[in-house]
Amino acid sequence: MTELSRFDPTNRFSGLAANYDRYRPSYPAEVLDYIRGRCGLADGSVLVDVGCGTGISSRLFAGQGFRVIGIEPNADMRAAALAAPLAGDIPRPSYREGQAEATGLSAQSADAVLAAQAFHWFDSAAALREFHRILKAGGWAILLWNERDETDPFTAAYGDVIRTAPDAAAVEMPRSRAGEPLLRSPWFQDAERALFRNEQTLAEEGVLGRAFSASYAPREPDRAAEFTAALRSVFARFQQQGQVALRYETAVYLGRRAE
Repeated sequence: MTELSRFDPTNRFSGLAANYDRYRPSYPAEVLDYIRGRCGLADGSVLVDVGCGTGISSRLFAGQGFRVIGIEPNADMRAAALAAPLAGDIPRPSYREGQAEATGLSAQSADAVLAAQAFHWFDSAAALREFHRILKAGGWAILLWNERDETDPFTAAYGDVIRTAPDAAAVEMPRSRAGEPLLRSPWFQDAERALFRNEQTLAEEGVLGRAFSASYAPREPDRAAEFTAALRSVFARFQQQGQVALRYETAVYLGRRAE
């Protein structure tokens, strides 16, 4: 079992869908180009987005011309994904209930399996075994995280506030190394890790929304008010013309299905 299983990963995001969908960062174009090229994906490739949440990554990869199937166990998050509008003629992802360790999909049905900002919640061994089962020969597992780049002063100050939240450190520390099981899994080969720069430009409302989209953000009114005041103070110190840049390092882990 994952060391984060005690935090009830399926249900802890209930009630957070609106903030999550609006304020979570996306991924840089360079990441999409890298994944498409390295994994040999093309228009019509089938990509399974496991732990897809509100569909942020599902819509992004659908915009690449892939046929995306989102797997999400939390009903609130899945409903938000189903309701989200799509720009232009982007093919709509399909969404279904399921777990990373038991997706319910057919064997060898996917060209790629993605877990974006989610794999740390899974039982890594069981999930990778399931990814191997549903991938076609030569298919790829893809793990993505946006992690704060606290070499940036504002991002560091924001992180100091975030770590005052209950369970923040307990969730973030295991997450920082959560992609490593793919690098050494016997189910996968040619595994690698790559890093890319990413950032969000946010007004004060966005800083608050981003912070409260975290599953560990305080929900009890007094603690939430203290958390809000601390975030407002940090924003006021660093803002330029009413905005700040929250900087990230996007980590990408890839592994090709072993035969």
